[in-house]
Amino acid sequence: MAPAVRIAGTILGRDRLLTAVIAGASSLSFVGSGFIVLCYVLFKELRKFSYKLVFYLALSDMLCSFFTMIGDPATGFYCYTQGYSTHFFCVASFLWTTTIAFTLHRTVVRHKTDVEDLEAMFHLYVWGTSLVLTVIRSIGNNHGHLGTWCWAQSSRTGKAVHFITFYMPLWGAILYNGFTYFQVIRMLNNATRMAVGISDRAYQSDARADMKAINRWGYYPLILIGSWAFGTINRIHDFIEPGHKIFWLSVLDVGMASLMGLFNSIAYGLNSSVRRAISERIDLFWPEKLRRWLPSNSRSRNQQQEGEMVPLKSLDQA
Repeated sequence: MAPAVRIAGTILGRDRLLTAVIAGASSLSFVGSGFIVLCYVLFKELRKFSYKLVFYLALSDMLCSFFTMIGDPATGFYCYTQGYSTHFFCVASFLWTTTIAFTLHRTVVRHKTDVEDLEAMFHLYVWGTSLVLTVIRSIGNNHGHLGTWCWAQSSRTGKAVHFITFYMPLWGAILYNGFTYFQVIRMLNNATRMAVGISDRAYQSDARADMKAINRWGYYPLILIGSWAFGTINRIHDFIEPGHKIFWLSVLDVGMASLMGLFNSIAYGLNSSVRRAISERIDLFWPEKLRRWLPSNSRSRNQQQEGEMVPLKSLDQA
């Protein structure tokens, strides 16, 4: 009995650690994405189309994190509720990143200014696709649970359907975002070289400003890769060898996936427009004695910075 007790104790300890990792990482994502949502609600100057897409992304991340960290629902109705809700909002999250990439591409590469008219189509695409994939996921579904992670599928068919309805669209979004940002960056690189060639200093300055902002966006597909690479490997391994769990891979799987909302909130949400809005409130409401402790150049730097979505500034002003 002693070996069996030790094995049971080890499994229980690992489940508790996974539960703690999920709860902690999801809490950070919930706070980060919730902060972006709160900024959008409180600061009227942020309610432009470009940042509205970021707001929808943060809202999806916040709800995904919430349903991930609500506790151990074990089995039954609460497990199904948590599993489907998490699936729905996590799919919506990475789909919103594709709408942001599409908007940049349509504005910068195709020189279109009608993206704001496509908002209804964006909602239909994101929420409709998320709903369809969540419903399809019920095929062959037999939920298990991993700590607070009610995504585990105990049947082989369920695991395959889960992979098809989540990880395949996810990597499709990663490839689309990467290709789109590559085209945008190449377009701006060409514009910068042309400006240098014709010695158009004004246009050259604008192109370099755009390039500085867009260079950051080239790294954004890495957020999805970093968040879900370990999960993808873990799902494939579990499908091939269902009786052999790799604990460290499970920790990286649930930990990095749960941090997706935090990564998105930092990369997409905390741009110069948000920092400027916060800085203005600090200057307005903080006592002079407290403001002296702030860096002396912080205010001027915020006033000089352009938003990270520079190519959309003409759209926002429309």
